[in-house]
Amino acid sequence: MAWNQPGKGPFRKPSGGLGALQDRMNDWFGGAGGGFGPLGWVAAALAVLVLFNSFKLIDESQRGVVLRFGAYDRTMGPGANFKWPWPIESVTVVEAERIQSLEDQVRVLTKDENIVDMRFNVQYKIKDGEGARNFLYAFRDDGAVTGTIPQGRETLTQAAESAVREVVGNNTMDTVLFERTELINAASRHLQETLDQYNTGLMVTGFTLQSARPPEEVRQAFDDAISAREDKNRIESEARAYASKIVPEARGVAARIKAESQGYRDATIAKATGDARRFEQLVAEYRKAPEVTRKRLYLETMQHVLAQNRKVIAERDNNILYLPMDGADAPAARAAAPMMPPVKAAIAPAEPRPEREARVDGREEQR
Repeated sequence: MAWNQPGKGPFRKPSGGLGALQDRMNDWFGGAGGGFGPLGWVAAALAVLVLFNSFKLIDESQRGVVLRFGAYDRTMGPGANFKWPWPIESVTVVEAERIQSLEDQVRVLTKDENIVDMRFNVQYKIKDGEGARNFLYAFRDDGAVTGTIPQGRETLTQAAESAVREVVGNNTMDTVLFERTELINAASRHLQETLDQYNTGLMVTGFTLQSARPPEEVRQAFDDAISAREDKNRIESEARAYASKIVPEARGVAARIKAESQGYRDATIAKATGDARRFEQLVAEYRKAPEVTRKRLYLETMQHVLAQNRKVIAERDNNILYLPMDGADAPAARAAAPMMPPVKAAIAPAEPRPEREARVDGREEQR
């Protein structure tokens, strides 16, 4: 049996209705002349659509959440990713690395029963790993359902307000106004714990309490209180500066006086000790030769007295002479009282006196 004869061989056209169907399919896809029919073009387009729908390109800052028949299957990372074509798998792309910001204001009651308006700012992004899945499907905001606000914004706002009320309500007004560092750290931790508890898939990257102001109704009294506190701090600073200046000076003066007292004490003790030893030596010498020692002490004493005082000498003929002599105070003495010329004393003659008589400082001594 020839293989190349029409209607012969194992691939001969079936007869009856099946053959007619085959002819019709050939007409649709190939046409009577063997060309590319309409269904061929449709099939080719579907093949190209399936091919392009099987790949998904994800940017570096994005993540792709894959659903297979409507259930979560996996999360795509950056780069080209393969997936089954729709409707088997679908991909939702989220901006996982973009930092977003939320700013709001809330009125809070402090621990000491003061009302304050707190303005806060939250910076956040989607967590890595399961963060994109939780952000899309673990919770749903009412505003996101209606399309009025982005997904996660309403939950984040309420959690941030709760964190601010928690930390501010446990502290006084002064702490809230002037010592907000610890409050910021505590509020940031409380907010992150709340977001993790709700499985929001969000991570807080920054939290600040921008300002704390009282309501408008009591702002004037509040400004007066702040002004008084600033004056108090200024006065305390000036007092500390004055104390830091005067205290070292007082300590230096006290140390100097103490050193001078110590030196005076040591000098006095040394002088007294020397005088005592000298007296002991004089006593010993006096016991050996009383007359000689007495005479020597008298001469030394007179020498010391005469060297330290001015001298006036009266001669036998009543001439009075001023004799300053050389000494420690000789220049000052000469400048104060120059030498007087000899004068005759206008006094009555007196009785004859001993040969040796001298007047020293107005006192008479006969020898």
